[in-house]
Parts: sequence; C-alpha cells; structure tokens
Amino acid sequence: MKLKNKISIFSAVIRLLLLVIMWFTLSFVIKKVAYKNIENTMIEKRDKFVNRLNTSEINAFIERNDSTELYVSFSNLHSEFLRLYRSNNIARPKDYFVDESRKVENETNEYRVLYHHFSYKNSNYVLEIGEHLNEVDELLDKFHLVILLLLTATLIVSHFAQSVFIDYLLKPFQKIIDTKINLINEPELFDHSKVHTTTSDFAVLDDGLNQMMDRIQEQFKKEKQFIANVSHELLTPISILQNRLENLLNNESINDEGVDKIVVSLRNLDTLKRIINNLLLISRIENHQYSNFEPIDFRSLVSELLADFDDRIEMKQLHVLNTVENDFVFEGNKTLIHILIYNIVFNAIKFTPNGGSLTVSDSFENGQYCIAISDTGIGMTEVQLSQIFNRFMKINLEEEGQGLGLAIVSSIANLHKIGINVSSELNVGTTFRLVFLEVKK
Repeated sequence: MKLKNKISIFSAVIRLLLLVIMWFTLSFVIKKVAYKNIENTMIEKRDKFVNRLNTSEINAFIERNDSTELYVSFSNLHSEFLRLYRSNNIARPKDYFVDESRKVENETNEYRVLYHHFSYKNSNYVLEIGEHLNEVDELLDKFHLVILLLLTATLIVSHFAQSVFIDYLLKPFQKIIDTKINLINEPELFDHSKVHTTTSDFAVLDDGLNQMMDRIQEQFKKEKQFIANVSHELLTPISILQNRLENLLNNESINDEGVDKIVVSLRNLDTLKRIINNLLLISRIENHQYSNFEPIDFRSLVSELLADFDDRIEMKQLHVLNTVENDFVFEGNKTLIHILIYNIVFNAIKFTPNGGSLTVSDSFENGQYCIAISDTGIGMTEVQLSQIFNRFMKINLEEEGQGLGLAIVSSIANLHKIGINVSSELNVGTTFRLVFLEVKK
C-alpha cells in the first residue's frame, strides 16, 4: 500500500474518532445546558410560590385525605406540574433534582422534578415542581440531526483538503520515487538533478540517493572495463592455445596417446571458452549493454527455433506440439529473446527421455501474453526448483553443461521485465511459463 493511502486511512480513522468524541461531548454539554435552564426556571417558580405562600394557597394545593388522587396543578399538555404535601420528616434536606416518570391521566411521561422541603406555621411540607423533558428530547434530536450533517460535511471537506495537502506534501517524495528509486536498476537513466522541496528529510533522502548512484555508476564503469579486459586477456590466450593444439594434431610424430591428450585439452579449452562467453553475456545483460530493442514476432521465432532442433528431436523420437498462434509482437532484443527460449527448449529436449513429448503454447491471461514450454522429462524436486536460476547449478551432474543456461535465462527475463513461473514434478515433467508483464501488441 502506498504511503499516501496509508496516511489517508490513518487520518480518516483519527478524524472519525474525533468526530465521535465531539458528538458525545456536545450531546452531553447541550443536555447539561438544557437541564440547567429547566432547573433555573423551577427555582424561580419555587421562590415565587414560597414568597407568596399563605394558608389559603396551602389548603388549595394540599393533598386531600379523602381521595386517592393528588390535588395537582398542570399546565397545558401536561408540560409542567406543581404538587404540595405534608411531610413527617423533621429534618429539612437540601433541595435536589431528579428525573422521574409520572403518570397523569393514564399517560406516563418523563419529568425533571425539584424537591423542596420547607416549614410553614409549625408544619413540614414538600413542594414538587416538575418540568416535562419532552422539549429537551426534541432539542437533542434536532441537535443530533444538525450535528450529524455538520460532522458529515466536515468529514468530506477535510478529506478533500487533506488529499490536496498530502499530494502537495508528498509531491517531492513521489518525484524522488519516479525519477530516482524506480531507476535504480537503470543507472544510465538516473536523474541527478536535485528535487525541489522544503522538507529537510526529503532533501537528505535526495542527496543520499544521488551520492549512492554516483558510487554505483562508478562501479558499473569499473565492471564494464573489467569485462572488456577479461574478454581480451582471457579469450585471446585461449584462442592461441587452441590454434597451437590443433596444429599439433597435424604433427605425424605425435603418437595416438598424445593425440588423445591434445583432443581432451581442446575439449577443455572449448568448455572454458563457452563458460567465459556465458559469464560475459550475463554481465553485459545485467549492465544493460543490450539496448537495441526491436519488434519480435513470437509465432515466427518459436517456429524457426524448433526447426533448428529437428535433428535432436528426430534422434530422440520426441513428439513436438507447437500451438503458438497469436500474432503477438513484443519490443525486445531479438538475439537475447532467442537465447532465452532456446535455452529453455534445449533443456526440455535434453532432459526428456526418448519417445517423450514437448509442447509449446501461448495464451492471454488477464491481459498479459504467456508462453508455456512443457516437457515430459525427469522433472525436479522442490529443492532443485528453488535453485535452478543460480549460476553453475546443474540438475543432473551426469549431463554435460556448465549450469549457466538458466542463469542467462533469468538475466534476459529481468532485462525485458518477463516473469518466469516454473512448475515441475519428479519423473513427470516440467513447465516453464513466460509472462510478458509489459504487453505491446
């Protein structure tokens, strides 16, 4: 996941948590304010009642002893009430507020109730003043709706504002990735120019990458020079030795034992020459010294390549099936792509017993072109499968070869951004799948 997406998700979660906290905090504050206003109103009513208290009012509001009902005063819609009754409690507790359910005319509602204890003419009384909480509930419902809309709008606006800010903040970092980090494997395309940024950390990263690539490019130059020196210093003496040994073969004074030794020496020199050439090929590929890319038609390439193996195929009496039929054209180095497929097909023929089969097919999977090369050969174990692209790795030590064929295949595939998937089963066969990640039709 990209850094921008991670920051966006993290900040969205933080904003959401903050909004939830704000929701409950504001709800609590609004409820407290509403309750405070109700309580102040009830205190004013309490003071008015007590200040104007006389015997007739007490008699008018007092609870009647001959009835189970309370003599209570209600306003319209039962929004408030006042209740007065005698108390046997000698001690006078402080005034207090509670939320209570009251049933009036078979209708139960929630009220905020003030309990006031007082004495009048040597008698103790309790005054209850209640305010309906319906208005508070309605206020909270309206508040919740408004705050929900505001918080939703805030979340949306902050998300877009944050996206713009993150894009602005990470723009230098993204440029570093595009022009520098993504080109680590292509040093010749590396951009050494400084990335304009006001963020000191990005500036340090940019300077570090430039210094690192300077050292890498210097090492590449030394390696290329080394390759050139090896090509001259090793291959030239080998060629001279080969010529001298071949000339010795024409010397009639050398007996048969001497001839056999010369032939073995020539064979070893030829093997050494092939190893050097293969190592030089791998090095040149990995140093991106093959840049002349051209359109490659795989249907023609596979047909021509199988034709080159006609003698080997006929000698081992193999059944070959070529079903490559898509007109697919890929931009690449034709010589290297030929070597890549040649080495895979060569191994398939080499490790397939007489009378076996070889199949080359192609297809499009998820928009990507694939070539599959399957054989009914000796197969490989999981351990062998994990090491086949290592240099000098030989699956069968009894077979001829230097163990560099598949190492070359891997280097060519990496250069052309070709994926290689290999599946194999011991004594059943092996399948190489080439997946062309950059499709160009």
